[in-house]
Amino acid sequence: VIREYERAVVFRLGRILSKKAKGPGLILILPCTDTFIKVDLRTVTCNIPPQEILTKDAVTTQVDGVVYYKICSAVSAVANVTDVHLATFLLAQTALRNVLSTQSLAQLLAGREEIARSIQAILDGATEQWGVKVARVEIRDVKIPMAMQRSMAAEAEAAREARAKTVAAEGEMNASKALKQASMVLAESPAGLQLRCLQTLTTLAAENNSTIVFPLPINMLEG
Repeated sequence: VIREYERAVVFRLGRILSKKAKGPGLILILPCTDTFIKVDLRTVTCNIPPQEILTKDAVTTQVDGVVYYKICSAVSAVANVTDVHLATFLLAQTALRNVLSTQSLAQLLAGREEIARSIQAILDGATEQWGVKVARVEIRDVKIPMAMQRSMAAEAEAAREARAKTVAAEGEMNASKALKQASMVLAESPAGLQLRCLQTLTTLAAENNSTIVFPLPINMLEG
């Protein structure tokens, strides 16, 4: 009896019977002449252990991932490869190292989905003759050495400081332009300049709670 998620590859005198897997349900096996191998068609989870990767920009990282695949042709999985699960596992490790070694560290950190799709395409092309269909590839973790993490943090901090200085310089430039326009407006009205001076003094007195004494009338400063 073959379960719903299984298929049986039947050999009669060493040859695959009818080139097609049997099942599910009840199948008939002739004694002495027939043998069969059960193949599980459910999705298999393959954990890729951490791999030492040297990226394109000469940074050593440890990357691990997971591959989801299933057998879509039981006859090919039995007749074309000795151990289909071991072969898929080793091929996934090799494909992971080969693809990541062509990427820089920035591309590895920012483009995980694209890299996973590339690995999936490579595995699909290689395992098609084994009757295996790769459903999904995921890169789980990227470990960077502590020295590189500190260097990246220092670089990011320097970049933020540079942006802050640039923003401050732009603010100073805009403020100087505004002061120039204000001085041109005040130059057209001497009374406006006196009122602005008095307003500034009032603001200072309100903030610091101080008393300001004029030794002479302000209109005498015009000369």
